[in-house]
Amino acid sequence: MAMRSRRGRATLWLAAGLVGVAAVGTAYYATVIEPRSWRLRRLDVPVLPPDSEPFRILHISDLHMLARQHGKQAWLRGLAALDPDLVVVTGDNLAAEDAVDSVLHALSPLAERPGAFVLGNSDYYGPVPKGPWQYSSAASTSSAALGGRGGAPMPTRELCKALRSLGWSELTNQRIVIDAGGRRVELSGVDDPSLRRDDYAAVAGRIDASADLHIGLTHSPEPDVVTSFMTDGFELVLAGHTHGGQVRIPGYGAVVTSCGIDRQRARGLHRWRGNSFLHISAGIGTSPYAPVRFGCPPEAIMLTLVPAASIVTKTALQ
Repeated sequence: MAMRSRRGRATLWLAAGLVGVAAVGTAYYATVIEPRSWRLRRLDVPVLPPDSEPFRILHISDLHMLARQHGKQAWLRGLAALDPDLVVVTGDNLAAEDAVDSVLHALSPLAERPGAFVLGNSDYYGPVPKGPWQYSSAASTSSAALGGRGGAPMPTRELCKALRSLGWSELTNQRIVIDAGGRRVELSGVDDPSLRRDDYAAVAGRIDASADLHIGLTHSPEPDVVTSFMTDGFELVLAGHTHGGQVRIPGYGAVVTSCGIDRQRARGLHRWRGNSFLHISAGIGTSPYAPVRFGCPPEAIMLTLVPAASIVTKTALQ
């Protein structure tokens, strides 16, 4: 009996040890490996008229840049080799007051390509200590709950000036038409809905029929904002903010979205109504107070707009 008891205790200790090793390994992966596993995702979006030539959009979001993140900056600089027709940045570029130059350094190889940007909550207010479990769609109406207001004011004007120096258009509650990739592209953007700074009324109205493409931009993909764009005729809306859930459980998906969007649409390409689509980027960074990603690697996305008869490309990440 004594021998069996000793064997039983040894088995329990072994099992506990294995569980501990697995927990440590998972924590290391989620805080060290995956947050630095930047990748490019490619998707086809069937919104163009028949026989149209493809149009490529590089969608970048949620850099949450710190000056010391040289690896992230180097990876971003390499995206210029993709030679997109249009660059779109959907906010949350900063994670510290001294990061404007680092953002500019990371994105400058894309300069002079047609581009546009909107701002996110982290471009206005610095991060505050808050774990990912404290973010929920139920709290989306409170900017403080989202880690926005409450942090130190960020150098928003300097950031906008830096991004405009790349030749890109600021779409803070603005609507414009630009030439890109041989097309006339109507772009409309709202300020960050998570801080209640969006003013859709300032950009409302039916799309410009003389433009070839119509694209809406928002940082937080609040359903009412997305629906407003679609109602006005925009074929594609681009957003970020959710980090794709940041932590995704196998078989369940995103735990939270940090906004009003449902968990099933926390990232990726989704048909919203008719032939219009919403694309949500899982983003490239995280808050320095919650530097965790699991099952949701950081990403930039090359969206290739193709004729509507084409089939949406499936992605292994969805």
